[in-house]
Amino acid sequence: MRELVRTNDVVLLSVIGALLDGAEIGHLVLDQNMSVIEGSVGVIPRRVLVRDDDVRAARQILTDAGLGHELRPDLEH
Repeated sequence: MRELVRTNDVVLLSVIGALLDGAEIGHLVLDQNMSVIEGSVGVIPRRVLVRDDDVRAARQILTDAGLGHELRPDLEH
């Protein structure tokens, strides 16, 4: 699994999830249940991960949707 995006923005997470779901790309959102620890303040960023085989397609979908600036650097090519 590789990280695509790290953000505190729940609306952005929803948009990314919808885009990946629409492309039938499975993904995980990690740290979304951390509100119990942080007190629902939203200071702990959520991370969106996809399978290694889907990274290229997922990055392209987000870039095409105008969200390329939200992508984490792709350290593995």
